[in-house]
Amino acid sequence: MKRALLYIRVSTDEQADKGYSQRNQEEMLLKYCNSNEIIVNEIIFEDFSAKTFFRPEWAKILNTLCNAKGPSKSDLVLFTKWDRFSRNAGDAYMMINQLRDLGVEPQAIDQPLDLSVPENKMMLAFYLAAPEVENDRRALNVIQGMRRGLKEGRWMWKAPYGYKNLTENGRARIIINEQEAKVVQMIYEMMSEGTYSTDQVLLMVRQRGNYFKRTMFRNLVRNKFYIGKILVPAYKDESEYYVQGQHDPILSEELFNQVQDLLDLRKRKRRTHIVCKDEIYLRGFLSCPKCGGNLTASASKGKTKYYHYYHCNSKCGVRFRADDVNKCFSKELRKFIPKPGVKEIYNLILDDVLNSANKSSKAFKKDIINQIDKEHQKLSKARDLLLTEKIDDLEYKELKTICENKITALEAQRTNFEPHQDNGITKVLEKALDHASRLDLILENAETDQRRKLVSSIYPENIAFLGNTFRTPRVNEVLNLIYLINNGLASKIKSPKPHNKTLDALVYPEGFEPSTLRAEI
Repeated sequence: MKRALLYIRVSTDEQADKGYSQRNQEEMLLKYCNSNEIIVNEIIFEDFSAKTFFRPEWAKILNTLCNAKGPSKSDLVLFTKWDRFSRNAGDAYMMINQLRDLGVEPQAIDQPLDLSVPENKMMLAFYLAAPEVENDRRALNVIQGMRRGLKEGRWMWKAPYGYKNLTENGRARIIINEQEAKVVQMIYEMMSEGTYSTDQVLLMVRQRGNYFKRTMFRNLVRNKFYIGKILVPAYKDESEYYVQGQHDPILSEELFNQVQDLLDLRKRKRRTHIVCKDEIYLRGFLSCPKCGGNLTASASKGKTKYYHYYHCNSKCGVRFRADDVNKCFSKELRKFIPKPGVKEIYNLILDDVLNSANKSSKAFKKDIINQIDKEHQKLSKARDLLLTEKIDDLEYKELKTICENKITALEAQRTNFEPHQDNGITKVLEKALDHASRLDLILENAETDQRRKLVSSIYPENIAFLGNTFRTPRVNEVLNLIYLINNGLASKIKSPKPHNKTLDALVYPEGFEPSTLRAEI
């Protein structure tokens, strides 16, 4: 008598959709074995997909068939249909050959085939290909349905951080999770400042009790989902693109784009925030005078206290006492103190700019009034032509509509026109010059973080300390203009007069364009 191993497989979705039952398969297989006098060695139940043979219970079957001897050895592996065996034709052929090498014959009781007959292999190909085609068609329908949902702006998966899934009246959608949304807004606001690197923002967010994995965090700061956009991935010949989602945005596009600009380095690269002690606040701003690399800082322990140094990590051996460098830097800032007369010069330039702008605006307003008068004259001529019957009512109405539309647009321009005013620029200028006149004192009394912000606002590049002075670096453009004036130019003016040519000749260096300074103001 032959011995058989019964294989019963069903997946969760098949059982729900088609009503497959393990109990029903077991009953059919046992009835078949009783009718054909086949001894059942073992019944194996599988709850796994048949797309591949990487299934837990099937691996046990192969192990049993390889090691079985004597009465425990099976001659058959029985199942109800070939789709219970496999839904992949290529893998199925390989497994059939492997079983036959072990002396075991696979057989479907509802679709019996004698594989020793060559013609039956055509039927086997059909039985194996049909479920594979069904799987492929189902997968294609799912993909097309998901893409259609994405194109309509619907998100059909687990909601990303900041949102939560909600089902109402049988329809799934996502809504904002207020608590998580505040964290997302905080992250983007911190990133938009440009003061901290991505890793530093991640660290601070974790310290506030919001744990993010690094990959999740980097995806979060790049995800357009937070401005209401959904990505439709590339598929076949269709490129990827974004659509407007049906969910509410958490962020404004302006804030999101600002963060992306900083991440992509499309804007001016800003210094990242470095946490350091007050004694070495210039750490990260100094370059080595020998090798050109960046100087770092550290402390050495003496007998009674620590001594701080700025030093280079390379073999050049450059090393400076932090106290000496800090004192020299404070003296270096004094060269930016404006001399008497600078304030008057800037006030004259400001008045000159405002007067020039108002002069141009008055001319523009006068031109608008002239254009309005011309349109009124055209309308009056059209009325005369109507009265003399040179044009009919329809032509007059068309001309009247055109002229009235132009008059309305011009009147709106004239109404919205406002002369240029100071708008507090003078006070801002006075405050800026006041700060510039005591930069060294501000530096001395400021906190470490404020000191570093002051240094970074003055020097966009690292500065080199030469032992008792600094190599003159490129400075902020506005301070550079003030520094040019400090080179004896401001002292030439005793009582400035508001005459453009005289002012330009006294204030600006030879070859320097006055419009540059006016643009800065």
